[in-house]
Amino acid sequence: MTKIYLKKGREESLKRFHPWVFSGAVAQMAGHPAEGDLVDVYAADGSYLATGHYQIGSIAVRILSFLANPHDPAFWTDSLGAAAAVRQALGLFEGDTNCFRLVHGEGDGLPGLIIDWYDGVCVMQAHSAGMFRAAKQISLALQEIFGDRLKAVYNKSERTAPFKAGLELIDGYLYKAPGFDAPELEVLENGRRFLVNWEEGQKTGFFLDQRENRALVGKYAAGRRVLNLFCYTGGFSVYAMAGGAQCVTSVDSSARAMALTAQNLRLNGAPEEAVRNVTDDALDFLAAVPEGEYDLMIVDPPAFAKHRGALKNGLRAYQRLNAAAIAKVAPGGLIFTFSCSQVVDKETFALTVFSAAAQTGRRVRILDRLCQGPDHPVNIYHPEGEYLKGLLLYVD
Repeated sequence: MTKIYLKKGREESLKRFHPWVFSGAVAQMAGHPAEGDLVDVYAADGSYLATGHYQIGSIAVRILSFLANPHDPAFWTDSLGAAAAVRQALGLFEGDTNCFRLVHGEGDGLPGLIIDWYDGVCVMQAHSAGMFRAAKQISLALQEIFGDRLKAVYNKSERTAPFKAGLELIDGYLYKAPGFDAPELEVLENGRRFLVNWEEGQKTGFFLDQRENRALVGKYAAGRRVLNLFCYTGGFSVYAMAGGAQCVTSVDSSARAMALTAQNLRLNGAPEEAVRNVTDDALDFLAAVPEGEYDLMIVDPPAFAKHRGALKNGLRAYQRLNAAAIAKVAPGGLIFTFSCSQVVDKETFALTVFSAAAQTGRRVRILDRLCQGPDHPVNIYHPEGEYLKGLLLYVD
């Protein structure tokens, strides 16, 4: 077991239970850890602080425990069971929703690990070498916790792993229940029906963090002409039609995403004459839209700034996109606008949208501030986990 000693005074963040140790805080290492190894972290005076996964990069250690228990064989069962208990308390294992985030990294005390639940299929993404190396232990723990309720565990980490540790990064199944052999399922979200393909879809197959915001769109959609930009598989479009929208136009640059949008709209009984599905660049489409054609817009782009080096250009992109939407929406229109870039905090995003509004000269009011759902919890000691931020705007 490698011991990592911090520079004097650099232990304070760990004493406040922040789950990261930055490389600049490390004074010395007693040992030669491989990426993903468990390491113990000590203060300069030799007192134990925490245990976590070692990695090469600006974050040197992702903390799993402040009690030295990741060495315990029951660690994974206990930790994953605790995450499941939170979702049980939210009522997500019963009722009209059977897809949700089961494990949300730092929010569940498991930095580097994402697990999404699709009616008994667990789709895992490792964002650290340590979590990738622990995949089999994680799968066994899930089998122990859920028993016959578990249909499969699929490791989809090939594109999310930010490490080069000589590991075989190939997506595949860690577990399948006898007789299960399906690359996609029909799942329920607030009673709405969606097809999810975790093998070929983006992320784990569906954007689960927008559940509450999709429901809010449904609440405001009645009688409105809706434009859903960056629609992916049409989640917001389905809710808008179910909420009584006059018509819905869905736009995405991916032809496959548009095919799934059409399929999901049909699954939920949307009349064909009320929906329009367009495979196009969202900004190009928006630029060609006549002013006033839509009175409810959803602007939910991919992360324009995935790291701090891209922040400046990313903010420009958010400003340009929001200015175009605000300029084109009909008087009395609503805009649901979002950023999922973790490096863009909610204050910076609001300021960017303010700048976009000022550029158009229109009167704009904030009706609501939006965020990720409760199955994507934020560790109170790790505010960086609040990555999804949004605004509901009213435009005169």
